[in-house]
Amino acid sequence: MSRRPLVAGNWKMHLLAAEARQLCEGLRAGRRPPAVDVVVFPSFPLLPVAATALAGSGIACGGQDLSPHPPGAHTGDVAAAQLVDAGAAWALAGHSERRRDHGETDDAVATKVAAACAAGLLPVLCLGERAEERRAGDTLAVLGRQLAAIAEPPPGLVVAYEPVWAIGTGDTATPEQAQQAHAFLRRRFADLAGPRRADSLRILYGGSVKPDNAAELAACPDIDGFLVGGASLDAHSFLSIIQAFA
Repeated sequence: MSRRPLVAGNWKMHLLAAEARQLCEGLRAGRRPPAVDVVVFPSFPLLPVAATALAGSGIACGGQDLSPHPPGAHTGDVAAAQLVDAGAAWALAGHSERRRDHGETDDAVATKVAAACAAGLLPVLCLGERAEERRAGDTLAVLGRQLAAIAEPPPGLVVAYEPVWAIGTGDTATPEQAQQAHAFLRRRFADLAGPRRADSLRILYGGSVKPDNAAELAACPDIDGFLVGGASLDAHSFLSIIQAFA
């Protein structure tokens, strides 16, 4: 089955409103392959800014996180319905920085995936191993555990494999390492949801993706796109990465 590539940019806790508008203008002005889906994930205050600036461009917006709870007395959290109201169509769940900084467990991430789906958001499940887990030979066990937490994978789920040791470090998984992890995740997903859905599952790679390594990674048969960090903050670099799937 031919899977439509998806390239997403995670802006993390960067940019102010004027900078976000300028970045969006650069993305609108650039050339993008028509057969590639593109999403940006601004921080919460910038989500309406980006959604307005990108309206009609074909570039979607998403939230970097969401609360598993419906609107209510949860100070500091953001409900899925609020993300939708702010212009989001997607939501990240379980990014390694959330797992690390906020102690999010596999079960907590699973509840966020469910909350995103209930609100009509498309969830991106982030998973990946830490450096010590890779050194111990536990990579596939960690990935299998994180994926299996989604007991009933919802339609439209996207998985993003981000080896934690490669996020923001300049170190990138080799194409062979990335392909091995992606192929394992597809096989494991087949056990959970059946081979047909596994064949259509989009699995993104994230971890120091740059214009100079994107094409080699994109050539791997089980890499269906990227979740880009730092390079997504520059329109030219991000557009160059998207072109890897042209």
